[in-house]
Amino acid sequence: MDKSLSKAERTRRFIIETTAPIFNTKGYEGTSMSDITEATGLTKGSIYGNFENKEAVALAAFDHNYAIIKKTITDKIAQSQTYHDKLMVYATVYHSFTRRSGFVKGGCPILNTAVEADDTNPLLCAKAASAIQSWRNAIMNLIKAGVASGEFKQGLDHEQIALSIIALIEGGVMISKVTNTPANLDIVLKTVAALIGQLKK
Repeated sequence: MDKSLSKAERTRRFIIETTAPIFNTKGYEGTSMSDITEATGLTKGSIYGNFENKEAVALAAFDHNYAIIKKTITDKIAQSQTYHDKLMVYATVYHSFTRRSGFVKGGCPILNTAVEADDTNPLLCAKAASAIQSWRNAIMNLIKAGVASGEFKQGLDHEQIALSIIALIEGGVMISKVTNTPANLDIVLKTVAALIGQLKK
């Protein structure tokens, strides 16, 4: 924990880091205040002293989980040399998330939140939608840069490709989870790899 933070900031961060895997595993509706107090060892009054309500904790927990994934992807993209390899980071990261401990417990927070909150919690749904928009834009920018560098073909539909990659990955994650068969995700990610491969000149 960062010693430069105030006691209140450290407590708030502790609550977020402790409850983030719970919300991502059990969902907003499935996570009770008793789950939060039991996990943190704090009283309900302490929780509400740092957050307005359970929803505020859930929103902060989503941001925390999403930031972990985003940093992992950003770091790996920065280490990749070609635009093909940069795009392939998305496939490799999501391939590993079901097999790596310490990534984000409970799976992809974007998918989990979108599925649960689409009709029930506008604020959480907006968080998931914003994350998907950011993801789409990041992929589109990589494709555009790949075209500009001469690595990818001209005339590509950047948005169509970006949304297709996202849909395939999240669909593969969902199928692998509900069937409890990680190999199903592997099959879908081969399609993602093939799609990215087709962008090359």
